[in-house]
Amino acid sequence: MVQVAHTRASVIVRVLLFRKLKPSGGWISPIDRKISMNLEIGVAESVWIALGLTLVLTALHLAAPRIRRLPFIPERFTASFAGGIATAYVFLHLLPELAAGNEAVGETLQDVLDPTPLLELVIFFVALSGFIVFYGLERLASRSSAAGSKNEAGMYWLHLASFMVYNILITYTLALRVRTGLLFALLFTIAMGLHFVLTDRGLRERYAHRFDRTGRLLLAGALIAGWIVGSIAAPTSTLLVALLTAFLGGSILLNVFREEIPPERNSSFGWFCIGLVFYGGLLTLITAIQG
Repeated sequence: MVQVAHTRASVIVRVLLFRKLKPSGGWISPIDRKISMNLEIGVAESVWIALGLTLVLTALHLAAPRIRRLPFIPERFTASFAGGIATAYVFLHLLPELAAGNEAVGETLQDVLDPTPLLELVIFFVALSGFIVFYGLERLASRSSAAGSKNEAGMYWLHLASFMVYNILITYTLALRVRTGLLFALLFTIAMGLHFVLTDRGLRERYAHRFDRTGRLLLAGALIAGWIVGSIAAPTSTLLVALLTAFLGGSILLNVFREEIPPERNSSFGWFCIGLVFYGGLLTLITAIQG
């Protein structure tokens, strides 16, 4: 039963990532795609590959200050390049992934609930909740900074805890992403790695020495913790996978447009376009190869 559950969860993420269509244009359900259920990467192999990707993300977290100060490359160029990659990820990968996840949720619940227009919005409500939670934390952090140091310590730990959960969710499903498409998992790691570099900058600017002393190490540790939990208690519910992806997607949407679209005074439109075309081209090429 556990193996069947693992396989079904893997199939649901394959639907989310590959987004293949029937000849008539409709979505192919996991049941209709039994031929695609034979995965090239086994469970054990995917866990170790996910560990390697997790260590890459961890290293990027710890090295973020040095990466932002690369010699001979102004920070505004690296920020704009990362912003272009993040934007391409959101529009060409994340948003279609949410749409596919909505279809998957409907297929999972069709035996329990009657199809209704409201049911078709479930996944987007979950994504919206992820967006709202992190937006609310940003507002609280801004008010705490304005109020002075009295509330800053508590707000720091609350803000840091939210990003630790964020990091745990990213690596918790990473092995499943590897099993459903290694190349897509590599692209996801690239996008998230650069995303971490810039969110590190935002937290460093807001909390300064507190973040340098404890925050960066705890965020890196959260990535390892997510991989450990995922390797011990991997997600087996198709519904859970879709909902976690949606909640994470909503929070990624907010953080991408808040941190990675650089302000006009500190940006380079040319480098932004280079990053966008680079990542969009890689994603298109891999989609064509996998298709």
